[in-house]
Amino acid sequence: MKEATGELNMTVITVVAIAAIAALFTIFIMPSIQANIMLQTACSNIDADGNYNGVDGDSADTAKQVECNAFSCTATYNGRNYTKRCSGTGDGGTTGGGTGGDGTGHVVINAAE
Repeated sequence: MKEATGELNMTVITVVAIAAIAALFTIFIMPSIQANIMLQTACSNIDADGNYNGVDGDSADTAKQVECNAFSCTATYNGRNYTKRCSGTGDGGTTGGGTGGDGTGHVVINAAE
């Protein structure tokens, strides 16, 4: 009986650990992935002047907005702002740098909430 209790305890520990990892992913990593997808889409759909204004999904959902002005896009996702500099060719910003100016087109998370 002690062996069965030990195995049950290890199963519970494993399930709790997997749930904790999934929660951390959902809370901290998934918003960045979603915002990056929104920014890539906006950069791919900018006009010749570098402008884009759209809401991802339901037009009443103001928690997921993307706006681009002069090839600089800002996405608002769950109250956080994510910015990206798009290239002028509409190719998804592969030549532009983020706010940090690293030249790789990576998304930079702003602290503004």
